[in-house]
Amino acid sequence: MIARTLSVLFTIFLVVGVPILSLSTARDSQVRQMPRLALYVSAAISQWALAGLGLVIFFLSSLSANCIGFRMLPLTTTLAWAGGLVTLSVAGMGLGLFLEGRGWLPAETELVYLLIPKTREEELWSVVLLAPTAALCEEFLYRGFLLAQLSQWLHSWAWAWAASSLVFGLAHVYQGWNGMIRASLLGALLAYPVIHFGCLYPSMLAHGFIDALALAWLGPKFLPRKSVT
Repeated sequence: MIARTLSVLFTIFLVVGVPILSLSTARDSQVRQMPRLALYVSAAISQWALAGLGLVIFFLSSLSANCIGFRMLPLTTTLAWAGGLVTLSVAGMGLGLFLEGRGWLPAETELVYLLIPKTREEELWSVVLLAPTAALCEEFLYRGFLLAQLSQWLHSWAWAWAASSLVFGLAHVYQGWNGMIRASLLGALLAYPVIHFGCLYPSMLAHGFIDALALAWLGPKFLPRKSVT
């Protein structure tokens, strides 16, 4: 009974609490004064803390490791799917940023610009810290725990797929409407191999490369001019 209650509370926190904290971050002027590396470290610590709590809840729950995607696939299958996910995602993000640059889509929020690395050191930390953190923590939380939990409650993988993708988008409310829509679509794409194979690893691998490319290449290439220190 306690384990089930904790699972419900943690799921509610992912659905409601994380977007509220994200919105609070977007409105916090002190965040904009943080050095970029300190912002990276703070974001990583927050995600690992949430993922650690999620692991505790998972071990106490009735969910199995296979149920949340901790099962192996052949390496070739994992790499092929990860490569396909990266290609589709980067192409979509590149197109979106190109359209933003032409003024055909709304501009990114100030916090998005704040996350874009400006120096070699910041690029390095974005790739070795932020990207792997997001890949491991967010995939476990949203495509692992949340997707499995919602599928049990809704008795439908399709509804769980849609709901978990929407929740993932809301978690990126600090990025504005562009970011929320982009994250929802990315969440839906990354959830497909989890549903199809019951395995998180292609999505984790793809997510890491997607974020690394977005931070170290797409962001600096398409969003270079706004002055945010």
